Amino acid sequence: MRDARLAGRLGAMTEPAPDRLRQLLDAVLDEEHRTLDEMAGAAHSSRFHFARTVSEQAGEAPAAMRRRVMLERAAWRLRNGAGVLEAGLEAGYESAEGFSRAFARAYGVPPSELGEAHWLPSTNGIHFHPPSALWVTDQPVRVNPMVEQMLLHDVADTSALIRFAASLPADEVERVIVPNTDPHEWSPPEASAMTTLVQIVRAKRVWLAAIEGDVTPEPFPFGSFAELAREHDAVAERWLSRVRAIDARGGWDDRFIDALCEPPESFQLSSVVAHVLHYSAYRREVARSLLSEFGLSRAGGDPILWVRERRGERSAASEHL
Repeated sequence: MRDARLAGRLGAMTEPAPDRLRQLLDAVLDEEHRTLDEMAGAAHSSRFHFARTVSEQAGEAPAAMRRRVMLERAAWRLRNGAGVLEAGLEAGYESAEGFSRAFARAYGVPPSELGEAHWLPSTNGIHFHPPSALWVTDQPVRVNPMVEQMLLHDVADTSALIRFAASLPADEVERVIVPNTDPHEWSPPEASAMTTLVQIVRAKRVWLAAIEGDVTPEPFPFGSFAELAREHDAVAERWLSRVRAIDARGGWDDRFIDALCEPPESFQLSSVVAHVLHYSAYRREVARSLLSEFGLSRAGGDPILWVRERRGERSAASEHL
C-alpha cells in the first residue's frame, strides 16, 4: 500500500495523537511489511507497544487488519480482471490454493464466485480504496480548469456571504433563523447565518486535519463576522493548495486513514472533496436565503454569473434563471 518511511517515537501512551496513530496504521497497511516485527520496526516502536496501541485504538489487531485489507485489495483486483494466482501473490500468499482457502473463509465463496462487493466486515471503518496510496506535496501545481472553477467558486461565494453579513448589524442578522436545516445528525444546529457559515469554514479545517494527520481543530465560537472572514481566508488558502495538489497528481482515488474518527476510518480523497463541496453549497444557499432579507441577491451564488463576472463580461444569464 503506502511506501512510507516513518519516523517518530512511541512512548507509554494509551491514546496516541492522531498523527502518531495514523503513522502506526500506515505501517500496518504498507505492503512491504508482512510481519508484526516489520510493521513495528517501520514505526520505530516495540512489537508489544505497537500491537497493543493499534489493537486498542483501531479495535483490530495489526496482523488481522493487514490480512483483511489485503484480501479486500485482492477482491478488487479480481473484479478488475486479475487472475487468482496474481491476486493471491500480491496479497502475500505463496500459492493459488492457499489464497483461495483464505479468500473462501473470509468471503464465504471462492474467488471465482465473488460478487460486486469487495469490502469485508470490520470493527472499524478502515478498508481498501484503490489505488491505496497517499502522497502530499506543497509544490506548485497545475489544476484541471473544472476543478479549479469549483474550488474558487466555493471559496469566493463563501467569502462574499461572510463579508455581506459583516456589513449588517449583528443583532439583526442573528434575529433571522430557519428551523430544521441541519444537514448532519452529528453537527450542531445551524439555524442562523453565523452558525451556517461557521460550519462551512470548520468543515474544511476538520478535513484538512484528517488528511494531513493533524489533531482535531478546536471549535471556534466567533463573536463577529469580521473574525470569521479572517479565519475563512486562512483556511481557504490551505484548502485550495491541498486539493490542487490532489488533482495535479491524479490522486482522486487515493485513500487516507482518518485517525480523528473513533475508531479510525479510511476515506477516498475524491469522496471527501465532493462531500465538502456538496455541503458547502447547501449551507451557502441556506445562508443566502437568510441574508436575502437584508437585500442580498438570491441569484448571486450561481456559477454562471460568477464566471462571467470574473471575466468582466456583461451577463444576460440572469434572464434565463
